[in-house]
Amino acid sequence: MNLSFSPRDLGDQAADDLFTPVDPSAFNAVSPPIFQTSLFTYDSYEAMEDVFAGRARNFIYSRGDNPTVREFELLVARLEGAEDGRAFSSGTAAITATILSLVEAGDRVVAVRHLYNDVYRLLVKLLGRLGVTVNFIDPSDHDEVRKALPGARLLYLENPSSFVFELQDIVALSAMAQEAGVTTVIDNSWATPLFQKPILHGVDIVIHAASKYLGGHSDTVAGVVVGTKEAIARINSTSYPYIGAKLSPFEAWLLLRGMRTLRVRLKEHERSGLLLADRLKQHPDIARVRHPAFQDHPGRATLSGYAGLFSFDLTPDIDVARFVNALREIRLGVSWGGPETLVVPAKVALQIPDRMTTFIRFGVSEQTVRFAVGLEEPELLWSDLQQALHAARR
Repeated sequence: MNLSFSPRDLGDQAADDLFTPVDPSAFNAVSPPIFQTSLFTYDSYEAMEDVFAGRARNFIYSRGDNPTVREFELLVARLEGAEDGRAFSSGTAAITATILSLVEAGDRVVAVRHLYNDVYRLLVKLLGRLGVTVNFIDPSDHDEVRKALPGARLLYLENPSSFVFELQDIVALSAMAQEAGVTTVIDNSWATPLFQKPILHGVDIVIHAASKYLGGHSDTVAGVVVGTKEAIARINSTSYPYIGAKLSPFEAWLLLRGMRTLRVRLKEHERSGLLLADRLKQHPDIARVRHPAFQDHPGRATLSGYAGLFSFDLTPDIDVARFVNALREIRLGVSWGGPETLVVPAKVALQIPDRMTTFIRFGVSEQTVRFAVGLEEPELLWSDLQQALHAARR
């Protein structure tokens, strides 16, 4: 199997690569094979010795590498304009392994103030116990960022950020980090490689919760990190072998299958999301819509499209619980990126000690609802939203 790879700038050809298999030699199959095996054998002592000694390359054990998983890793790397990648059993595993590969006791991390909840807990609770400190910054305040970066080990970004969908000027922030000698890591799950390519704008490492848009069918939990060969080698040698959070061959195949329709699905998520966001913005029962398309911010420059995930604030006249319970077509669930439309009330999702107080300080309220627009007919979703808002008036 030929696993050679040469990175290149994909530009507008990114979507076409979703249909180009990394290994086209497997019987000319249009769909990649699933190598559902735990281990790989050798024809001789000498062949095995050469692989273990690093003189030759071959697969050894699927906790380390597997051909199907490897195809997924290289596909995401190619789409992002990266050199290499490593897949994990979840997005959180990918984030944990990446951060642990970069920090040691006594180091400091700079992170955007609005983060995915489990990343916040990882930084504050787990890394705190290991002697790592964290500065949460307002990414729009570049003076604050500049003051925080010197001496830090890494800068952690999300563009846009969780729940509030706050944009960041990743070009400026990554340039500041590079000047300060700080590694930049970004979660690009919202935009996907088709709508944003952070590496082309100076970011060092890109992470995806592949459970979301990359998989696209709500049937897989996975994560992937891409970057330079050196960055992935560091993850492979310092954290990946010991966490054990490997991606299974079957899940890798599901992701490869899902990514074949990524371009088409994203266009539908974008179309429906923008339509509903615009209507909600004009509705008297909606106090605010938090969507990157409505922000006049330099962070929009790196986005070539918009995903279907955003949030909105209900007016005080709307009871959040009654609104959610009145929905008929839209369901209550924590994830996003699949074909179904989901809502998550902030009042429920942010019940972490001290976290709700922090979010309220930054503009999230108990009236905030995260809205993941799926692939249903948008007029059906709009009708459901209207009747639920009417039923929830106090």
